Amino acid sequence: MRLVIARCSVDYAGRLSAHLPIATRLLMLKADGSLLVHSDGGSYKPLNWMSPPCTLSTVEPDAEQLDAGITEIWRVTQAKTADMLVVSIYEVLHDSAHELGIDPGLQKDGVEAHLQKLLAEQIHLLGDGHTLVRREYMTAIGPVDILARDAAGAAVAVELKRRGDIDGVEQLTRYLELMNRDPHLAPVTGVFAAQEIKPQARTLAEDRGIRCLVLDYDAMRGLDDGESRLF
Repeated sequence: MRLVIARCSVDYAGRLSAHLPIATRLLMLKADGSLLVHSDGGSYKPLNWMSPPCTLSTVEPDAEQLDAGITEIWRVTQAKTADMLVVSIYEVLHDSAHELGIDPGLQKDGVEAHLQKLLAEQIHLLGDGHTLVRREYMTAIGPVDILARDAAGAAVAVELKRRGDIDGVEQLTRYLELMNRDPHLAPVTGVFAAQEIKPQARTLAEDRGIRCLVLDYDAMRGLDDGESRLF
């Protein structure tokens, strides 16, 4: 990964156009070819970016650009859409490269992993007639927590979280878009399951036709007998 802190302006040209005026920003160049432009705010979300597959080329500024103070121009072109991200660099404050090695991927914490195991064993919690196909059903963009079939035999993809937020819904949406292209699986419906689901996440899920399921972890473990409680 290459990290460059520079005074720069950024222009995006393609299906949409966007301009970031001159400011000091972090330019993150990843090994997969992607480029992300970050400011010192906005949490994890970049101001602009170009996703792979893409190629980066360095262009010498012309006389007018040199007079304006531009020392280097990066052009990042998306291979599939020909969209282009142009970074005009005025001053480089930091430039370093780091070899991160192979990433092992996201590891679920103990509760999420146990939730997955318990739901696979208690697949009826999805509804009457549901059957388990497998846990960790692999797709081209990562594993779906649980693949099941409903009483009619239709495929159901389940994403599990301890606390369900919008990011989890977005993740399941990407899985569903990909899985529904597979004629052996389609149509695939989604279930977003968690111990707690935030209202915004529920609204987004329901808007996208994804069913929400709140899981009682203690009851699934046999530690809380809901039928014996007075309240």
